[in-house]
Amino acid sequence: MYHNPNAYRSVPVGVILRRAPGVTRWQKWSWTASAVLPGARAADWREIRHEGDVVEFHAATVPLELHGADAEAYLHGLGSQVPSLYIVMRADGGDRPLEVVLVTASPYEAQDYTDSGEEIVEKVAMPPVLRAMVEDFVDEFYEEEEFVKRKRDKKRVDEVQDGVGDPRIVKPGDIYASPAQIRRRLQ
Repeated sequence: MYHNPNAYRSVPVGVILRRAPGVTRWQKWSWTASAVLPGARAADWREIRHEGDVVEFHAATVPLELHGADAEAYLHGLGSQVPSLYIVMRADGGDRPLEVVLVTASPYEAQDYTDSGEEIVEKVAMPPVLRAMVEDFVDEFYEEEEFVKRKRDKKRVDEVQDGVGDPRIVKPGDIYASPAQIRRRLQ
């Protein structure tokens, strides 16, 4: 399938991470992606809201990139009950608990990241402005492939028998026989 090389869009997206008290004594904090900010400026873990023990941070701003080759995946994601963006993060052993790696609108790409078990993938509802941008991109660049049914050959392969068995076997003695079979033959 031909893909238009101009089929590309990018917009900066801020990722909001929420820190809440953990539910077990072994996990002090629970981290979740709670929202995205379309068109956000660069940020480095800026605190934006504090309510009791729950704190929300503008953790990072990364580009949401749309590629023409992934238009079918975006269409699939838009067809879900709640169209979403997927935030891909890695645990960071440093002073920041999580590193935001990627924001994608492709559920297929998000699935690829979950397969390794190394990354954390969070699903966040797509804001209306980003949903409109993704819908416009899909409308412009998605081309449905026509289904072509494969036709069978008319040739009958079951009527011709070129030989019996493996051509490497010259005589019956070349075939492995268990000791019990050999004893029966000798009797």
